[in-house]
Amino acid sequence: RQPLSPCVAGERLCSTEEATAGSGTYTRHGFIFSSLAGCLERKSEESELPVVSVVRDSESQLLPNVGAVVTCKVCSINSRFAKVHILYVGSTPLKSTFRGTIRREDIRATEKDKVEVYKSFRPSDIVLAKVISLGDAQSNYLLSTAENELGVVVARSEAGVQMVPISWCEMQCPRTHTKEFRKVARVQPQFLQT
Repeated sequence: RQPLSPCVAGERLCSTEEATAGSGTYTRHGFIFSSLAGCLERKSEESELPVVSVVRDSESQLLPNVGAVVTCKVCSINSRFAKVHILYVGSTPLKSTFRGTIRREDIRATEKDKVEVYKSFRPSDIVLAKVISLGDAQSNYLLSTAENELGVVVARSEAGVQMVPISWCEMQCPRTHTKEFRKVARVQPQFLQT
């Protein structure tokens, strides 16, 4: 066994001729890449190629995986997508921020062509979303709020007051009674951040 060396997600480890891909790795174009941040392990078997795997050290960062429900904060929106910062995976806070994108077509499950991003999210909204594909070091995680349980869970009105959901597509300011459009989550109790 060789000493463990740290590696980052997406790092090219070696060619598939030199080793076999183990856990925490994936192969692409004849090379083995790390799929998570952790330490590189190389185990040699007698006759076969050594197996390279990446193990996460217990202190290392929890990463959003495909299918994970994440809590994120909207940073900016445009007509095609909302940019978010991922804050929690499930109920575990992240040590560092990951960027995510919710594309217009991933906001709702129905009538996707009628969705308008600015009627679904506003900057600083807190949103529950599901990871649908992993980003690489440069790009973002792709997120979806197409399920009923996903969408905006906390939003502040222009008066700065936390709004109350009144339907699946509207929230209301309890102070001014102004209604604003949102893609509202039907929150499951286990996702409520107290």
